[in-house]
Amino acid sequence: MTEDSPEEHSVRPHLLLFVGATLISLSPIWVRLVTVPPTVSAFYRVLIGGIALVIFLMVTRQRLDLSRRILVMLLVAALFFSLDLWFWHRSIAYVGPGLATLLANFQVFFMMLAGILLLAQAPRARQLVAVPLAIMGLALLVGFEWQTLTANYRFGIGLGLLTAMAYTGYLLSLRTARSLSSHRMPTREVAIVSLTTALLLGISVGMEGASLLIPTPADVGWLFAYGILSHCIGWLLIAASLPKVTATEAGLALLLQPALSYLWEVLWFGRVLTVMEATGAVIALAAIYLGSRN
Repeated sequence: MTEDSPEEHSVRPHLLLFVGATLISLSPIWVRLVTVPPTVSAFYRVLIGGIALVIFLMVTRQRLDLSRRILVMLLVAALFFSLDLWFWHRSIAYVGPGLATLLANFQVFFMMLAGILLLAQAPRARQLVAVPLAIMGLALLVGFEWQTLTANYRFGIGLGLLTAMAYTGYLLSLRTARSLSSHRMPTREVAIVSLTTALLLGISVGMEGASLLIPTPADVGWLFAYGILSHCIGWLLIAASLPKVTATEAGLALLLQPALSYLWEVLWFGRVLTVMEATGAVIALAAIYLGSRN
């Protein structure tokens, strides 16, 4: 059965959506668990996930069937995605999985800005309300006294915001490629982006003087979980369910990822959230939800 078949999953779409979001929320946990450098873990995520997607395409007997213009946009998307992962993996090391993932989801505000500047789209009232809410939530999360934060923590916050900017470029490029494609699900596109991103990150690993050697069997397991569960299966579940769920459910799935990343950080690494930090996280998540609504 191919991805374009009228026979779809018998499982309820919203269940697939939230299972996919849960799997993706584990992404920063795998990054934190492995002992390899940030760029190396990013490389194996997209390499393993990309190969899995190619195998899926081969098993379901699907051809690439993409135009040259689409391929060019996918190359642009891969460049932005490699920057996204490069920034994000380092942000996780400095500020933790929860906050790094929350900052990455600030892409909704950069998407809104891109819509204003590039597409002449007027923001809706709730989106304008979301911006100061997000700033307030972030201030509560990191503290109002910026100078009291360590240099590494401030650097990690900056990397998180750069992640959101790079992710915006990735989404805009992928959206352009998808607008030119006749296929319902973007499996082909993401497979190409994943493998091209792996190539770019592999070059970066070489320039950084790092090694692609995976030191322990545990690291192999974490990296395969990252590439297969989070990058491949999690994404496929979300892509399959999005056309069949409401905008509210899609927005809640967007919030589920950083919220669960905080939860996993508490359970796995013993992070303790103060009342002020928890309040800030809730406010920031609400702002992301408002900003994502069209």
